[in-house]
Amino acid sequence: MNDELMKAIEAIAPQDESTTLADSMLLGFDTETTGIAAGRDAIVSATLVLRDPSKGYDGDVIATWIVNPHHPMNPRASEVNGFTDEFLAEHGAEPTEAIDEIAALIAAAQARRIPLLAYNAPFDLAMLNGDVTRWKLATLDERQAAEGVSPMPLLVVDPLVIDRKVSRRKGKRTLTDTTFYYGVEPHGDFHDATADTIAAVDLITPMSTLYPQVGHLALGDLMAWQRAAYVDWRDSFNDWLSSRGRAPIHGDWL
Repeated sequence: MNDELMKAIEAIAPQDESTTLADSMLLGFDTETTGIAAGRDAIVSATLVLRDPSKGYDGDVIATWIVNPHHPMNPRASEVNGFTDEFLAEHGAEPTEAIDEIAALIAAAQARRIPLLAYNAPFDLAMLNGDVTRWKLATLDERQAAEGVSPMPLLVVDPLVIDRKVSRRKGKRTLTDTTFYYGVEPHGDFHDATADTIAAVDLITPMSTLYPQVGHLALGDLMAWQRAAYVDWRDSFNDWLSSRGRAPIHGDWL
């Protein structure tokens, strides 16, 4: 277990539902994977970053993992993230240990109503859930119940969903493009789980400054607001797809 991060999380009093996003503690999360198919592909690298908004980047508590997925890298994924089967077999931790640690830390943060922040969160959460299922590990709900905490709906912040709602700019909305738009300077190279996690967490301050309605979002309203924001974007995107004779997308956000 990453003792430093767990101790930092356990030292935080549970946050109130009236806590605003701008003032909230955040647990950033990002993964690099063998491919993009959750349940089939697997996590090979992950980072968790605990951010205290009063301290900013200098106060971050960071935990990182390299994981041996026991699953071959997709060549295209390897080109993006740089991981090879040989490197992961030699340097990766066993997934039953690494994924268990990641899930335990997220569950501890959720029990204190510390939102999990991830850019395009459904992808990273699907990959985590796929590995939890693959290795027959306890789910986040089961972990909270084991600690005597009534399982609560997952509290998540997705800067991509927020940005699509408040920013009407044209063009791509990759993490690289979005951080450039908001003037966020990366700490390291993109497609590295740690650099990507920090960059995603860094987005909240400029988003809250440019769009006060984002910073004023209360944790108790956060999930419903993001779900509605996603539906607005999806419906608008489907109109655009339809105008070009393309099939619509389906489903909701988380």
